[in-house]
Amino acid sequence: MIEVQELVKHFGPVRAVDGLTFSASQGEVLGLLGPNGAGKTTTLRMLSTVLVPTAGTARVGGHDVRAEPAAVRANLGVLPEYWGLYGRLTPREHLRYFGRLHGLQGAPLEARIQALVADLEMGEYADRRCEPFSKGMKQKVALGRALIHNPQHLLLDEPTAGLDVMSARNVRDLIERFRSEGRCVILSTHILSEAERLCDRLAIIDHGRVVAGGTPGELLRETGQTTLEEAFVHLVGEVEEVAK
Repeated sequence: MIEVQELVKHFGPVRAVDGLTFSASQGEVLGLLGPNGAGKTTTLRMLSTVLVPTAGTARVGGHDVRAEPAAVRANLGVLPEYWGLYGRLTPREHLRYFGRLHGLQGAPLEARIQALVADLEMGEYADRRCEPFSKGMKQKVALGRALIHNPQHLLLDEPTAGLDVMSARNVRDLIERFRSEGRCVILSTHILSEAERLCDRLAIIDHGRVVAGGTPGELLRETGQTTLEEAFVHLVGEVEEVAK
């Protein structure tokens, strides 16, 4: 389970995240929706221990992100907005390198690598350098890196951004499989149709705060709208009016 309580992050005078509270359980996909600059990526970076919160608490699998960052990372897989792959390494070399960083070695590591190469359908290019790969191919390598230590918690920042139709579909299928395996998944996306299909619950964020939350159906009923896009515009628009 991932629990966030009154989480705050300031960058100088800017309040990027301003008192966020939400949670996500095992076997659940929680979607973070919001306009650019709402605080979604900053929130995910705090949960992944890359950024230290200014105030508030966040726990991943019962471990506090500030007090126990190593324990958080041990059971957390992260797909960042920018993948940061090493162009001169192959997918298999990426998985081996990051597996060793997580303490995996020998036959168990090689078995895990082979399973991920098969699951992510990377067999045709697992031993080729990543530099010339398409976005979809690189996305699979980055997902494999996030999954190498078999984490039960996943943070996915814009997991289908810029992918072609088939690659995006493959990623969506994987996310649905993660849910069925009982993993806790938090993802951010601007693709509302994707959020409606994949997410059990949604948290709509604007100006660093959760302005609405619930299942897609609950948000439609709350706003009286017929599509999630209309509900999103209605909710964020109300916040913008109040902020003026």
